[in-house]
Amino acid sequence: MSGLEESLYALDWSDCIGVVIITLIIYDYMLQLEKEVTFVWERQMSVMAYLYLVVRYFGIVLAMIFGIWGGLIYMPEAPYVRRSFTVRRDTLLTSCLVVNMSYSTETSFTHWHWHHEIEIGYGILVFMQWGLSGYFCLAEVILIWRLYALYNQSRRILYVLLGLFLPVVALYIGMDIFLWSRPSAVSVQEIVVTPNLKYCAASFHIGPMPAIYASIPIICYDIFLVVLAIVVLVKHLKERKELEMKPNTYVVMIVRYHVIYFILNLASQISIVTLWANIPTAERYLVILFKDTAPLIIAPRLIISIWDTHANDNCIHVSTTFEECVCWTSPPALEQPEIDTCV
Repeated sequence: MSGLEESLYALDWSDCIGVVIITLIIYDYMLQLEKEVTFVWERQMSVMAYLYLVVRYFGIVLAMIFGIWGGLIYMPEAPYVRRSFTVRRDTLLTSCLVVNMSYSTETSFTHWHWHHEIEIGYGILVFMQWGLSGYFCLAEVILIWRLYALYNQSRRILYVLLGLFLPVVALYIGMDIFLWSRPSAVSVQEIVVTPNLKYCAASFHIGPMPAIYASIPIICYDIFLVVLAIVVLVKHLKERKELEMKPNTYVVMIVRYHVIYFILNLASQISIVTLWANIPTAERYLVILFKDTAPLIIAPRLIISIWDTHANDNCIHVSTTFEECVCWTSPPALEQPEIDTCV
């Protein structure tokens, strides 16, 4: 495959994947909009409701940028793109349309010359990766909050989870600085197919091993969260079996979602690592499709599905502390039979 054919092939993949990303996010948003209005906007706000709004709308912003970056909307070469034009008294000549941030001028009697430089393609790439890392941290906060509820609002559990979570946040920051914020590690190249057909592509320069080492503690932390959730479930199933009662629906759901998120985050970490391995074009863009859509779609759904399930129940006990976790906190003993009938 010649250089021109390879560039066109990569551009086709970039455009198609960008369209698919935007379409999937918009379609998922339209599917969930009615539930969002019912369970968020028409009710009193809670901590989980605020978290839902953040992951939903921040995720939409990220998805739109993921979709248009590279090919759908032309973004000039990085790290710097120069724009220059000459102004005469009666004529304006522009060589390249670029957003301007800084400039220098040279003046003469009949001409004015402007030269502008700006980081665009590379800066947006860095923003996308930092935003995705922030999104993963928000998803971890949601899991921590629900484990806190499952353990009867135990402050000891909360402090342990937060104490271990802070190094994970520091690791995300360090990984984004070392891997994604240095042009020597990753850069953006402007591919010129024809004078009127250009697109941006990321180039990775240091191999996958640093990304692998950085992902191991994150995966270990997710394993720890899953183990804590499974411990609660096993204990709950044992107690209900002794009482000959059905398991609580919400306990089972939360543990299931912890497992789903663990698998999702594991797959996301693997997908990020594979990008540094310089895999073939088709495989790379399929990995990008998964990395840029699955977390942004699944995380909001894991929140709103619990509200949707509870809407179909007729529970007596309502937790005023955890409005989003109705029917899982321990009620007074006299109310226990009433709750068992609704799960």
